[in-house]
Order: sequence, then C-alpha cells, then structure tokens
Amino acid sequence: MGFSSKRNPAFLIVAAGCLLFSNSSALRGQANTGEEVEGTRAAIQGSHEDPAAVARGETLYRASCGNCHGMTAKGTDHGADLIRSPLLIDDDNGNLLAPVIRDGEPDKGMAKSNLTDQQISDIVAWLHVQFYAADHRTTYAFRDILTGDPKRGEAYFSGAGKCNTCHSATGDLAGIGAKYDPHALQQRWLYPRGGFGLGRGRGGSGAGSSPRSETTVTVTLPSGQAYSGALDRIDDFFVSLRAADGTLQTFPRNGDEPKVVVNDPLKIHVEMLRKYTDQEVHDVTAYLASLK
Repeated sequence: MGFSSKRNPAFLIVAAGCLLFSNSSALRGQANTGEEVEGTRAAIQGSHEDPAAVARGETLYRASCGNCHGMTAKGTDHGADLIRSPLLIDDDNGNLLAPVIRDGEPDKGMAKSNLTDQQISDIVAWLHVQFYAADHRTTYAFRDILTGDPKRGEAYFSGAGKCNTCHSATGDLAGIGAKYDPHALQQRWLYPRGGFGLGRGRGGSGAGSSPRSETTVTVTLPSGQAYSGALDRIDDFFVSLRAADGTLQTFPRNGDEPKVVVNDPLKIHVEMLRKYTDQEVHDVTAYLASLK
C-alpha cells in the first residue's frame, strides 16, 4: 500500500503500514565511498544523535518504510519526500514524528505501526541525521566551518537578526565559544532546542528544560475555565498539557472548541531558519565562536 506524493507531506510521515521488505542487496545498497562515510559521521556528530540508534534506525526504516518513501527518505512515486516534510523539519525529540509512526493515519491509508517505542525512536534518530545532512550540505563544509566574519556576525546579531532582543554576549551566551567546537556551536544556535541550556535534546519540554524555552499551552473550555501548562501533545483531535504539579491533562478538540493558544518561545528560530543566507550563518557562527 502506498501514498500519493501529491498529498500534504505533513500527513505522510513514515509509512508504518507499508511493511514491504526489500531484498538484502537493496538494503545494503552500493558500497559507501570514503567521502560518504565521512559525511555520515559528521552528520551524526552534528545532529547529536546516538550512532547506535542511527544504525538501528536505518535498518528499521529501510525495511518498514523504504519501499514507499525511498531508501534515502527522499520520496518515490508512492510516497512523499520525508526529508522536506514539515513534521520532520519541526520535530523535537520525536514529539511530532513518533505519534504518526506509532498510530498511523488510518483514514489516509497508513496503518497503525507494530513497532516498539524504541524502534520508533531509532527511526526518528535516523531521519534527523538525514535531514541534518541535507540541510547542511550547501551551508558549510564539515571540515572548515569558521569561514565567516565575526564583525559582520556581531552586526547581524545586534541588527537585522535581532538576536540581542533575547540573547546577550555578556549574559546567556558569555563564553559560549569556549564551550563548544565550531560544528556543535553552529548546530546549537541554528537548532536551539538542543543547546545553550534551552531545553533537553531536541525537545523543549520535560525534565531539564527551562521556563524560557518551554512550549506552553492554555486551553479554555466553553464554560470559561482555563487550564495552562507545558504542551505535551497536540493534534486535530486532542491537546495534552502537563500542569505545574506534574499532572497530565488531555482535552478532546472539536473544531475551535475548546480554545487552544500555544506559546512557543523558540518558534522564531524555526521561522528564521528558512530565511538565513549562507553568509549570515557563517558570520554568526564566527561571532559566537569569538565569545570566549
């Protein structure tokens, strides 16, 4: 069973019901060149994924999803390009991907998955490495990242980028250049949910996250009673939040009821990621690296 590539890619994440196994030669593919191996290692390092999880995820993805979405997740005639899917782009620690892989989209032809939570997590890790590699292929060379101008980066930071409205070179970013190598530093400012102490891993909520980065939600019932807390999950049918006392509360959704207002402090970073030029990325990275 496949999926039309014309459908909204937001609903076409991982064909969990497409468990059509490829033959062993297709799974192995051609031998990797030294350059490809080096690029893969750099992508794993830059994305901060567990190499063992990525290796397991590759095998699982190719066996479970490759026939529909392609062995490199770049789509086929039967399934969408996952690398450019909005869900993968905006996913944080599997918060968007895992529910779709686990529960499927039965009304759209995607069956519920029989994969375990660990297997799903491994597939998510592999997909994130593929996205990282694709996203950085034309942005910078893995071996030579500090090619920008620190002064131009500082001007952008305090000017057009408006980074200084939330961050300070003498405050939260003081000494940041001495804490991380250039590759990790660039990854962390482009994808802040994983860096600068602004959350855990790719996620922005849960243990270890700070109020500054946590995505919160307020649910207001028709009666006027409102509930607020850290966003746990949201889709067209339910919204879940974790209250201050740790209690998980889930509310069914029916159109515009109840009223749901999501506050994501890091949303601007996701939006800006699509606007940065290559030069701006180089320059800001060079500036941050200079903050010793």
